[in-house]
Amino acid sequence: MASLPFSHIGQFLSPSSIMVSDGRCEYKREGFTFAKKSFLARKFDHSQDSVITNAVTHEAPTIGSSPEKEPGGCCLMNHVAWTSVRQERWEGELVVEGEIPLWLNGTYLRNGPGLWNLGNYNFRHLFDGYATLVKLHFENGRLMAGHRQIESEAYKAAKKNQKICYREFSETPRPDNFLAYIGDLASLFSGVSLTDNPNTGVVKLGDGRVVCLTETQKGSILVDPVTLDTLGKFDYSDSLGGLIHSAHPIVTGTEFLTLLPDLVNPGYLVVRMDPGSNERKVIGRVDCRGGPAPGWVHSFPVTEHYVVVPEMPLRYCAQNLLRAEPTPLYKFEWHPDSKGFVHIVCKASGKTVASVEVPLYITFHFINAYEETDEDGRITAVIADCCEHNADTTILEKLRLQNLRSFMGVNVLPDARVGRFTIPLDGSPFGKLEAALDPNEHGRGMDMCSINPSYLGKKYRYAYACGAQRPCNFPNTLTKIDFFEKKAQNWYDEGSIPSEPLFVARPGATEEDDGVVISMISELNGGGYALLLDGTTFEEIARAKFPYGLPYGLHGCWVPKKK
Repeated sequence: MASLPFSHIGQFLSPSSIMVSDGRCEYKREGFTFAKKSFLARKFDHSQDSVITNAVTHEAPTIGSSPEKEPGGCCLMNHVAWTSVRQERWEGELVVEGEIPLWLNGTYLRNGPGLWNLGNYNFRHLFDGYATLVKLHFENGRLMAGHRQIESEAYKAAKKNQKICYREFSETPRPDNFLAYIGDLASLFSGVSLTDNPNTGVVKLGDGRVVCLTETQKGSILVDPVTLDTLGKFDYSDSLGGLIHSAHPIVTGTEFLTLLPDLVNPGYLVVRMDPGSNERKVIGRVDCRGGPAPGWVHSFPVTEHYVVVPEMPLRYCAQNLLRAEPTPLYKFEWHPDSKGFVHIVCKASGKTVASVEVPLYITFHFINAYEETDEDGRITAVIADCCEHNADTTILEKLRLQNLRSFMGVNVLPDARVGRFTIPLDGSPFGKLEAALDPNEHGRGMDMCSINPSYLGKKYRYAYACGAQRPCNFPNTLTKIDFFEKKAQNWYDEGSIPSEPLFVARPGATEEDDGVVISMISELNGGGYALLLDGTTFEEIARAKFPYGLPYGLHGCWVPKKK
């Protein structure tokens, strides 16, 4: 696309005590319990299930030397979680300690930034890294693993030229001269210079295609879930335009829903795409009620009948996009005077049925939403849960790599909670935002969540996320939340960083938490392992060591084995 004068930008921008019991070592701290490396080799309590223990190994590179530590146990060198992946690709079978249930057949894919340097140049921010796709393939009780860099244009250009060639989250290309800088600005307006580095999520579409995603629309890339090969761009065939979208679409077997922020006429398009199609169709539009630009919309939830559209006071900022060096809030600005809102859009009609002011909030990730009804079955409100950071913008700065790599035992992770929005549908101008449970249940840390997908958009009891055992500078526990009992169970491995827990339901299960939780763990000593927890008891049932530790990853999906 050719570069354009400023007057034509709009058409492109629019759119501690210790207890030992049954082999478990538990720590009690701040009123809640952690299971530390709670390895249990046991069978699931399902008579129809059988399990085997894997005893197959695969020759692989040796694990690197352990980081040095100060006497208090704090890492003085880079944790493997924040260190670039050791090599571009690897694949092999892992030795499993414990038992993998035979019903678990399929592939867990996890995407995230995994390469944070080019030669001696180190990137600034966690979100700048080039995408590393990791797989865990479960079949007949055995586990194959692998990882590979996603070959986006941004990654290939950086690898070839040994410099950043596209605009990443905080990094920008270094122009050789002023004319080159002007040319870069022109290409920014057309979207040419924006990255296509899909380092945020990965989804399986209803037609079976697997797409890796980020917040730029051009960063939608098809991959092969078996080989991890990059297959090419996922090109949207409609004419909706725009440069950005929500990094987390809602994907089911029957539809794909996402939001397209409009940076010129502040608002959001709510769009839908059918399986087998690349064409997005507009359901409706929401106009923003405050601020000079739309609020950042990294994710959003849905219910059976509605799409929930958040409008945060952390808003996109076109001026910050133009800067060669990052501002404290990167591509965003904090506008508390513009207030916070939540809008409810009907899926069927596209009409906005509620638009309410709520307390100021900041969230990366919504967990789920559902509808409340009265005794006559009429929908009276929408409930939406999210990982909410107490309207504290410092969370973005805490994710600078320098901050993540320099943890010295001081408690610097900002507090977070499960924020529960109550959005009335009776025309009231205000909604509620309150903690769904005591944040101390999960260490006042909360992010990277998943649920049983059968409960998407429905009233649910359980969520799985990353919490905190403090002091820490990043979420460091796996947490199971019980919204009915308002309690949390927490799994913890000292010094390790777990990635997002993904719940996989047992086929035929009737209980919401009947299944397994999969995560990948980056260890303090430079190693790492795949982890399986029982979704009901939240106890460990299996683990498998990687040949070397992998960097922290963001989001994943489950691809069932084809029948």
